[in-house]
Amino acid sequence: MACPDGSTVIEYRDTADGLEACQLTGFFVDWLRQPTREAHLDILHGSAHLVVAIDKESDHVVGFVTAISDGVLSAYISLLEVLPEWQGRGIGSELMGRLLKQLKDLYMVDVLCDPDVQAYYARFGMQRSQGMCIRRYDRIPGGETGG
Repeated sequence: MACPDGSTVIEYRDTADGLEACQLTGFFVDWLRQPTREAHLDILHGSAHLVVAIDKESDHVVGFVTAISDGVLSAYISLLEVLPEWQGRGIGSELMGRLLKQLKDLYMVDVLCDPDVQAYYARFGMQRSQGMCIRRYDRIPGGETGG
């Protein structure tokens, strides 16, 4: 469904209920191994908090953000993705704003990100900090090789 000015209507949902794997294509760009669409759907269903952006015209998910949380003190924003052809339209910012609203009562909200996107997250009041991580690329469910 397009607006009279030609723009597309985006619907934001805070649930994965009703989504199907076929609506989740084109994500995880530049990953060495990409989760299958079925694993992606499981990620959405398994997240404590999420927001998805859906193009109403195609009924395709064009962006999503997820967080895991103990529900009391802390949350970790694990994924924020917007399809490349949809970037630059404010969808990522809307996703983050809506997720942070869901997490507003928690003491600690963390995201682990590369230095080149730290300025993006700073726009939401996030501060740089130290962190450590393990990446086991062979453990990605479905582990399809990226292009």
